[in-house]
Amino acid sequence: MRTYFEPEETREYEATRTVLIRRCLTWADEHGRPADELLLAAALDARHHSRDGRLAYWDEPQIRRYLLAWVPKYVVTPREILEIAPEILRTFLHYLAAAGLRDPRGATPAQADDAITRAVPGFREALDDPYLQGVAKFWAQTALDHGNDLSGPGALRDFKLDLDAGRIRYDQEVLDQLLEARHTRTDLDLEEERALRRPPVALPAPADLAEDAARSTTVRRLTALATWAGDAGRPLTRTGSLTLADARELSILLGTGEEMLQVRSSTDLPQLSLLLAWCELLGQVRVSRGRLFQVSKAAPLLRDPAALWARAFEALPHLGGSITMSSHAAVLGRCFDAVLPGVLDTLYGMADIPVARLAETVWLACQQHTHLNGAPARLKDLWRRQTALDLERAFQVLADLGAVDLTRGPAELCAGDLDDDRAMLGTGDRGSQALLGTGDRGGQALPPDAVERLRRRLDGPDLLLARLTPLALRCLREHLLAEGRDAPLIGELATAPAAELLGVLAQHYPPREAAVELNSWLSHPGQDLEALLQAIRDCPFRTRAAAMLAVLADALPQGEALVRDLRHDPVLGPTALTFLVDDGEVDPGTLDQHEHLLLGAENFLTLLELGGPQVLIEQLRSMAGGGAYEFAAAVLGSGHHDVAGLEEMRELVAEPLRARPLRLIPGTGSGTRPARRRRRS
Repeated sequence: MRTYFEPEETREYEATRTVLIRRCLTWADEHGRPADELLLAAALDARHHSRDGRLAYWDEPQIRRYLLAWVPKYVVTPREILEIAPEILRTFLHYLAAAGLRDPRGATPAQADDAITRAVPGFREALDDPYLQGVAKFWAQTALDHGNDLSGPGALRDFKLDLDAGRIRYDQEVLDQLLEARHTRTDLDLEEERALRRPPVALPAPADLAEDAARSTTVRRLTALATWAGDAGRPLTRTGSLTLADARELSILLGTGEEMLQVRSSTDLPQLSLLLAWCELLGQVRVSRGRLFQVSKAAPLLRDPAALWARAFEALPHLGGSITMSSHAAVLGRCFDAVLPGVLDTLYGMADIPVARLAETVWLACQQHTHLNGAPARLKDLWRRQTALDLERAFQVLADLGAVDLTRGPAELCAGDLDDDRAMLGTGDRGSQALLGTGDRGGQALPPDAVERLRRRLDGPDLLLARLTPLALRCLREHLLAEGRDAPLIGELATAPAAELLGVLAQHYPPREAAVELNSWLSHPGQDLEALLQAIRDCPFRTRAAAMLAVLADALPQGEALVRDLRHDPVLGPTALTFLVDDGEVDPGTLDQHEHLLLGAENFLTLLELGGPQVLIEQLRSMAGGGAYEFAAAVLGSGHHDVAGLEEMRELVAEPLRARPLRLIPGTGSGTRPARRRRRS
């Protein structure tokens, strides 16, 4: 049972939503909790149509988004049902936890209960605010209030006839404002664009990161510059710049190496000018009465290198004019604040990336942000070369801060990889949106001339390569989390419940990172392999159990042997057997009758989860023809441990087959198995 689907996986998502709602309604009835099919569907839709799309991840911002915005705007149902939406959400979140589906990185059930309680007053106010609803809900609710269910046959036609005849009254003023808001208010769009998932990253301990910040060349220089300005201040020229003598003194103090440059003004010293602009932007220095002073109130920041580093990193996008010194009209400088976040996002979680490769994507972004399409080709080529140089300078500034590590060597990306027109970069969500100004999650292909340039460049042995440092990764990850995006951190699942751990690893961690996280979990006292196996035994969903077992098989050194040993486990046997058959380690022809039935039950229950009852009915009929019911009955008597799944199969599949047997249908033989499924889901 997956709890994450890409936006285009509509059928897969809807099948899972149906199963989750059905199981949650049953669980709620057994535990005496309120539940409603429509509101459960709304809760799942709210999470699916969000930046991260994690159905089982709920924290306070997501709870508030659902209750204070999603329900008022979209959900059409009688008021008495709407009013218990918070309690139904409690039911759903407790069910996720009970079924082992909860994402452990979100709120615990107790934390979720508290968040819902805090949201209830605002929820009631939101329900009473007619301007929070969408236009579609306005009409649907109007119809419902007048006894018209628009889902029925001919209901929409009858409703329109009643409207035209004046038999239905509605608030024209509210409707007019809703129509206007639809075109003027972007905050009403609750269906967020899905963000590209970020890879898990590892970070050092906070104390180590603080030491890294203290060693930053830029942090030391900013601190020294503000201290040098002092309370007494330093004199400025009539144009508001440092005197050349003071600039040379400061250059020696800061170690910029510019003290011997032959210049007419201190503003011609690029590194010193950048540091002055940086320090002023951070509020560490100010200009008053012709002098440069240290800001006394900002002094505590100078004593906290980690905080100063983070503030300096945050300020970087606003320093484009000081960083891109090639000319006053530098193309990159004009859109630096829009482009730099995309560059950094592209580097997130990546190994050494050729700066030359980034330069081509940056150039595409610059053309879009600054509208250079009408310029002559020769001039555009000059600007492109200058933009590449400015980008290298920006990377040197990032390196001095300690945000990137720069090295030289051959690129892991070879020229042949460029044949994939979406190769490697320019494909991130913030990367493509911030760099290229597009929401296309697939990225944008490089033009042919850029591909040819890169073919020549990437074959070189001495390329400038960049990767983010842990300091930058930490800051960027905090931004991602604040935006509601998924940004896994190696080690954050170290004490998660076994079922929730395996569920996250199966869906959100690549194999190598999953192995690291799993072994970290196993290193804690009381957390052992048997606990993981028991979590799989307790899993009420066949697809999820298979994915959880696949994590162990892939991540543990003894994983494959473990699966072979589990073949005869009374609970895990069918899952392990399916795994072995799909991997080609077991020939289905060698199975005895009991194993055949268990294998069939495992596969049919899986198909019921993935495709729904009708898909399974069609599969059984294609395999057994008129004997489909008897085939289903044999599977139901297989002794498979999934009692809930078998009961659903009996009610939703076997009974309809018995009630409406198929007389004539070509069969393919009872030995045919359902289509091979993916090991990881």
